[in-house]
Amino acid sequence: MTVIAFASTKGGAGKTTATIVLGTTLAQQLTVTIIDADPAARVMDWAGQGPHSENIHVVACADERRIQQEIKDAQERSQVVLVDLEGVASRLNSFVIAKSDLVIVPMADEQQDAKAAVETLAQVKQDAEFANRQIPARVLFTRTQALDQAKARFRKMINSSMRGNVPCFDTELKDRGAFSNLHNTGGSLEDLPKSVSGVGKAMVNAKAFAAEVSKVLRGDDEQRGAA
Repeated sequence: MTVIAFASTKGGAGKTTATIVLGTTLAQQLTVTIIDADPAARVMDWAGQGPHSENIHVVACADERRIQQEIKDAQERSQVVLVDLEGVASRLNSFVIAKSDLVIVPMADEQQDAKAAVETLAQVKQDAEFANRQIPARVLFTRTQALDQAKARFRKMINSSMRGNVPCFDTELKDRGAFSNLHNTGGSLEDLPKSVSGVGKAMVNAKAFAAEVSKVLRGDDEQRGAA
């Protein structure tokens, strides 16, 4: 079954939020296993906050000796396997990347994130060469302003520069309170309290992201980008 890794050589890029958003959205139609391979265990924290879809199975594995077997077990029980990796370059990360059908590299419109994204894409390329297979990889912009015109000039420049040089998702995960609140409440966007604003727009954003991921995996996206 499909394996998707969320990777960045730095923390705070939005990996865990993107993992949860994609996992809960795909779980509306598919069975999903999320492997929390980050010692910080933020996916496990989310899973412990409240009930989530029966279509989602969440496990923790930050052990490089066990991670490949954990992925194999997950593939046997689920249609999609998502792996949230630690924000460093490591052997465990390389093991997961080598098994992945797609690597998603989250980044904010910030210079440090851009540098980390380039480093991560280089790691994917190296791991692909070692595994002797193509491993598609895409940058996913996270925590971006809901309105493009609200972006500061330097953020626009970083965004534009990355899009002009490496494969990127057209969809960006916007800076919405609904996404942040998932970490506090558990569950999915549909489960958020009515007091949380912008849930409808967040759902539209999440579905657009999931649809583009599916498109990339089918191979009918024009960028077809391996790092």
